[in-house]
Amino acid sequence: MDVGRAALEELVTANRILAREGVVDAFGHVSIRSPVASNRYVMSRARAPECIEAEDFMEFTLDGTPLAGGGRTPYAERFIHGAIYEARPDVQAVVHHHSPSVIPFGITGTRLCPVMHMCASMGSDIPTWDSQTSFGDTNLLVTNMIMARDLAAALGPRPVALMRGHGCVVAGQSLRDVVFNSVYLELNADLQMKASSLGPITFLTEGEVAAVLSTRSSFTFERAWEYWCRRAARPYDVRPMEGPLAAGG
Repeated sequence: MDVGRAALEELVTANRILAREGVVDAFGHVSIRSPVASNRYVMSRARAPECIEAEDFMEFTLDGTPLAGGGRTPYAERFIHGAIYEARPDVQAVVHHHSPSVIPFGITGTRLCPVMHMCASMGSDIPTWDSQTSFGDTNLLVTNMIMARDLAAALGPRPVALMRGHGCVVAGQSLRDVVFNSVYLELNADLQMKASSLGPITFLTEGEVAAVLSTRSSFTFERAWEYWCRRAARPYDVRPMEGPLAAGG
C-alpha cells in the first residue's frame, strides 16, 4: 500500500478524535480515498476506532474488495464508503457513525437542521435513508454494494444523510473537513433537542448557511484539529492556518 505513513497516521488521529469527542464508540468507521489511486480507499480492519493503529489499515477497491488483506477482517459496512467514492468524485473522506444525539432525528418526523454557525457545514437539507423502503426487513447493516449505492443516491450531492434506526453518513472534501462536520453534527443534534424543550427554534437560513461556508477556510479546520489532537493525545501535524482570523469566533 503506497499511501504513505503520514496519511495513515492522520487517519489514526481521525479515528482517535472521533472516539474522544463521542462521535463513535466501539463501532463506526472513517476512510480516505487513496491519495495515489482515486479508484481505491483506505480504512482500518474491523476494530474499535479508539484502538486503531497505522498497521490496521487496509486498501480496498471501490466495490469493497480488500487488496492484500493478510487474513484481517474488514468492516462489514465498508461498502458505504466505496459507493460514495464511486458516486462522488469530489469526496475524499467518509465517516459512518451512530452518535447518540443524531439517532432520534432518523426515527422521527423531526428534521435535523443547523441551529448555530459552527454547524452550518451539515447543510440545510438532510435526507433520511430508510433501508426498509427498498430492502424490507434487514438487520439495518449496509453489507453489499446494492444497498450502499442506494444510500449514496439518497445522499446525493449533500454532506450528510441520516440512516433510519442506524446512524448517519458524512462525506467531505478532506479528512479534517469530514471529522469537523461529524463532531459538529452531533453537537447540533444535541443542541436542537435541548432547544426544542424551550420553544420554537429559529434555524439558520439557507442564506446564512451559504454565508458561513463562503468564509470558512483552513483556519477553522486547523484550529479545531489542533485542539482535538491535544484532547486525543495525538501529535498535531502543523499546517498553515489561512483565512479570517475570526473564524469560529
